[in-house]
Amino acid sequence: MAFKYTKMKIFHYIDKLNSLPLSNKSILPPIHIRIKPTNFCNHSCSYCAYRNNNLQLGLNMEERDFIPKMRLNEIIEDLIEMRVKAVTFSGGGEPFCYPFLTQAIELLAKSQIKFASLTNGSLVIGKNAELFAKYGSWLRVSIDGWDEESYSKFRSVPFGEFSKVMKNMEHFKKLNGDCHLGVSIIVGKENAEHIFDLSMKLKKIGVDSIKISPRIISNSGVENNIYHEPIFEKVKSQISLLKKECSSDFEVYDSFHLQLETFEKNYTWCPYHQILAVIGADLNIYPCQDKAYNLETGLIGTIKNKRFKDFWFSDKNNFFKINPSLVCNHHCVANEKNKMIIEYLDADKEHLEFV
Repeated sequence: MAFKYTKMKIFHYIDKLNSLPLSNKSILPPIHIRIKPTNFCNHSCSYCAYRNNNLQLGLNMEERDFIPKMRLNEIIEDLIEMRVKAVTFSGGGEPFCYPFLTQAIELLAKSQIKFASLTNGSLVIGKNAELFAKYGSWLRVSIDGWDEESYSKFRSVPFGEFSKVMKNMEHFKKLNGDCHLGVSIIVGKENAEHIFDLSMKLKKIGVDSIKISPRIISNSGVENNIYHEPIFEKVKSQISLLKKECSSDFEVYDSFHLQLETFEKNYTWCPYHQILAVIGADLNIYPCQDKAYNLETGLIGTIKNKRFKDFWFSDKNNFFKINPSLVCNHHCVANEKNKMIIEYLDADKEHLEFV
C-alpha cells in the first residue's frame, strides 16, 4: 500500500532540499502552498485553535478578512508560472464558505497543480463538490462528534448538521471521481470513547482514510500531555483495534502520539518555510499553519502590495527571520520533518560513502 501520510515525501525533491540553506543563494519555488481564502466559518468548534484565546495560533486573525477574487486569481497564476506542485485550501475559516472558490478550482483544474482542501464538510455540495471529485487530489473533513447531539454541542450548530455532513460525504463518494476522501478525527476527553464506533461509521459510508489527532489545548507540550494522559491508552487501544479490523483500502493514520511529544525545538532555522508556506486571508505570508495569523512571531512577509512570485524570489533572508528555538516552542506539524531535513543537510560530506 502506498502511504498517503508519510514524513518522507520531501526526499523525492532533492534539488529543493539542497537549495534550502542560506549559504546556497538560489531560491527555488515552494513545493506546496496553503491558501486560507477566508477567515469566516459557518461552524464554531469549541476546540478551534484559531479562535482559542489561550493559543498563539490565530492571535491576530480578523474574521472579516478574505482574499479578493482578482488577487486569488493572480496568486494562482503566479503559482502556475512558478511550477508549484500542490495547493491546499484551509482555515482560518471554512474554505467552502469562500464565494470565489469555484473560480479558483477551475483555474487550478486547467493547470499542472494538484489541489486539495480541509473542510467541515457541510458545504461539500453542488458544483464545488463535483469539481473536487473530478479534479481534486484529496478532501479531508474535520469531525469530532459521533452523533447529532455531540456534534451540535461541539460545533454550536443545529441538530441535523451531523447527518448532513455524513450524507455529503456519502454523496461525494458516489460522484465516482478520483479524489481521495479523508476524515480528521479531533480527539478530546468528550469523544475519546467513541473513536472506534465513529471510524466504522465513516468506513461504512465510503471514506477512504481517517487521521486521528489530539485536541490542542495549550501552547505548552506539558499541559497538553496532562490533558490527554487520562484518555491516552483508551484512544491508542481503539486505534490498534481499528488497524486490525480495517483492510488496506481504509488507511488509519495515528497522529495521536506524534503530536503529544515535547514542543521544544533545538534548531535555529525552519526548512519548511521554503517548502510549504501559507498565504493568509490577510495577504500575509506565514511559515506554516501553526504560526498563521501571529504577526509578532510568525510573519515572514506580505503580498498586500506585490505579487507572490515577486515576494518569493526577492530575498532569501526572509526565510531565516524566525528562530524556532526561541519562538516555536508550541505545537508544530513540521517539527519531525525539519529535524530529518537538517540532519540530512548537516551530514559530513567526507563520510557519505559509509552508509
